[in-house]
Amino acid sequence: MNGQNRKDIQPGTAVDIVLKKDQRTGTLTRGIVKDILTNSPNHPHGIKVRLTDGQIGRVQIIHSK
Repeated sequence: MNGQNRKDIQPGTAVDIVLKKDQRTGTLTRGIVKDILTNSPNHPHGIKVRLTDGQIGRVQIIHSK
């Protein structure tokens, strides 16, 4: 699943995100969602989230449970 729809992401979901500093390279960072920061129901570049370790980025891949 891509990370463009807010309804697909809940706290505790395992995801791969792109950090702001990695947007040029597209390097993915894996983690668990702590907070959802995007308020709109969808976003073309991915829903912005905060991971449990404090890193913030846009969701690219949602891992199934």
